[in-house]
Amino acid sequence: MSTITLPALKTGYTVRPCTIEDVEAVVGLMNACSMATIGEADETVQDRLAEWQTPGFEQAANQRVVLTADDRIVGWGEVNPSDVVILHLDIYVHPEYEDEEIGAYLFAWAEERAREYIAAAPDDARVALRVYTYSQDVDVWYSALLRAAGMQIIRHFWHMEMDLDAPPPSPSWSDGITLKVFDAADDKRPVFEVRRETFQDQFGNVDRPIEEHYAEWLHFWESEGNFVPGMWLMAMDGERIAGIILCRPSHNGEEDRGWVPTLGVRREYRRRGIGEALLYSAFKIFYEQGKKRVGLGVDASSLTGAATLYKRVGMHIAKQFDLYDKELRPGIDTTTHG
Repeated sequence: MSTITLPALKTGYTVRPCTIEDVEAVVGLMNACSMATIGEADETVQDRLAEWQTPGFEQAANQRVVLTADDRIVGWGEVNPSDVVILHLDIYVHPEYEDEEIGAYLFAWAEERAREYIAAAPDDARVALRVYTYSQDVDVWYSALLRAAGMQIIRHFWHMEMDLDAPPPSPSWSDGITLKVFDAADDKRPVFEVRRETFQDQFGNVDRPIEEHYAEWLHFWESEGNFVPGMWLMAMDGERIAGIILCRPSHNGEEDRGWVPTLGVRREYRRRGIGEALLYSAFKIFYEQGKKRVGLGVDASSLTGAATLYKRVGMHIAKQFDLYDKELRPGIDTTTHG
């Protein structure tokens, strides 16, 4: 396997592994970048800490920060190996330092680190590096860097929103389906299993060992401080869960915006209006809490037609993201893609 030669940083810059103590500085860097690109902050310290403290994540090995001579963090890069066939990359460079070739250094480091995981993948599996960018980045340094490194856009994703300036329509349930509020004592594992099952139809999904996946799922909900059981709802067919909607009371620190990270309906219950009824039930909760708007993320070409559902209930596209891909090793694509 070839070794990538890292470009040299310019005089005055240093690089080191990232640590937990860097979280506020890194989030400040991320928000400086998002403010310059989309005009709003897009990260919180709490959410970033939850990711960095994921069980099994090797922060020192998988993150780097670039510092100025006076120890200010102006660059950050990460390789996230949540699975070993799709390795996700993230790079941020402060807008005032975009011309200092920090991004090129971080990308070369990240690709080299990602290639170290190839040996852990099944022998016949395709291994790829992927990264999300704001679509507004398409003509700026970051996307130019990705294209120069051989990455290509393969898909688009949306953040969709709607205003809650009037009471939402009442949900209409199909025969035999009832609504149940999540009970933390009994429903964690069943809800996780429905989430795991329904997201197998999501583009890019990779099957993972179930206990490892469950521990990570619990960690994120319990660490991010947004776990509010009364905002988790289940559509029930007798004792069987037909679908779930898991909501958060805010997003990126914006208290006036509710968020829907998870909506899933089992295959045999789709096309019966259950997803729509779950959405209207959640919208009602947000409206009664005084939220001014609600948002969620979705694959623009969702294999289950989710984007069409969200448009039907009145949501619109607020932001678009591009997904870039670079093949690190050819082979059989073991991810969900059709």
